[in-house]
Amino acid sequence: MEALHIEPSDDTPKIYFEPDVDLFVIAGKSLPENAIDFYQPVFEWSTLYLNSEQAPSSFVLNFKLEYFNTASSKQIAKLLRIIETCKIKDKVLIKWYYDREDTDMLKAGTRYSNLIDLRFEFPINNE
Repeated sequence: MEALHIEPSDDTPKIYFEPDVDLFVIAGKSLPENAIDFYQPVFEWSTLYLNSEQAPSSFVLNFKLEYFNTASSKQIAKLLRIIETCKIKDKVLIKWYYDREDTDMLKAGTRYSNLIDLRFEFPINNE
């Protein structure tokens, strides 16, 4: 399956989904003007890839967000729910990175981990 690359902007995160090297990252700031439109290609790609014949035996999604707004929060939850229903769900790991001083980002990831039936880890950035 082809990769999905969306370059970051001041208001949108970098999306780097590269199945050839098993690297899947959402990084930066997420406060797009229209979060639904921005994340729609991510939903479509994830649904196709994780339920396809080429689905990996395991999948690690790295969230390296600095900030996200409420609209993005809803879309992140939708993406996690899509992943939660995929056929390899038991082999998925969500790595939710945060800065040591940014307890809000850690709390956000913890809330998702309590709502979504996926395995989460909470590594500290740059450690």
